[in-house]
Amino acid sequence: MRGSTSPCPYASMRGVLELRQRLSERDEAIVRQVAELRLMSARQIQAIHFPDAERGSRAAATRARQRVLTRLIRERVLIGLERRIGGVRAGSAGLVLGLGPLGQRVLALDGPRRRAYEPTARFVDHTLAAAQLVVDVTLAVRAGRLELLEHQAEPRCWREFSGLGGRRLVRPDGFLVIGAGEYELRWFVEIDRSTESLPTIANKCQLYADYYQSGAEQAASGGVFPRVVWSVPDEKRAEQLRRVIARSNTLPERLFVVTNSDRTLDALLSLTKQ
Repeated sequence: MRGSTSPCPYASMRGVLELRQRLSERDEAIVRQVAELRLMSARQIQAIHFPDAERGSRAAATRARQRVLTRLIRERVLIGLERRIGGVRAGSAGLVLGLGPLGQRVLALDGPRRRAYEPTARFVDHTLAAAQLVVDVTLAVRAGRLELLEHQAEPRCWREFSGLGGRRLVRPDGFLVIGAGEYELRWFVEIDRSTESLPTIANKCQLYADYYQSGAEQAASGGVFPRVVWSVPDEKRAEQLRRVIARSNTLPERLFVVTNSDRTLDALLSLTKQ
């Protein structure tokens, strides 16, 4: 990661406190969201935190985003990955950012300090796809297309339950509660990037079915079990997952929705109108 070895004037506790006091509300919102989602692209950060309408134009929003992110990287609150989305031509909008060494201290996060490392391309691709759904939902909320009542990123969205062999863990990529009139629609989100084998997908679907049968989620949420939306790269992959689910004798088809990544939000919206 870039910026991980430069001298830092905020290493002392006093320096960290001074830095935190200097952060604007938007600075802190950006840092908290990057920490929650683990990675975000500069373009995703701009979409949420530097809307065009607020700045008057896309160009003005881009300049404001560049100034703020450059400063946060320089102060090691955020850190930029060496890898850019789509290569060098992607420019600053393709920059991928994570929480910097001082970002964790500024937020006073619990747990061990995160080590600076360059994640794999597979991890980056998957994490940014999950972040993009959060961006799409956020913009839909602002446009009045839906009401977001709750969002949980990893690992808060993970669920543990008792099953055969002891304690078992369901690890979705996200959890959403969407308001639809008088109803609350609950979703577990699974981001699939065609990197897992179909048997692995089938096993994960079975884990959700087992969790459903355990009744643990229903006991904690007023009798409601979330549906599982699989967001996949293309229609070919979507059909593969649908066949895996349909051919199983133990998977309740109603529990799962499979959709292309560019149609995930539309799928959630269309289902709120049922």
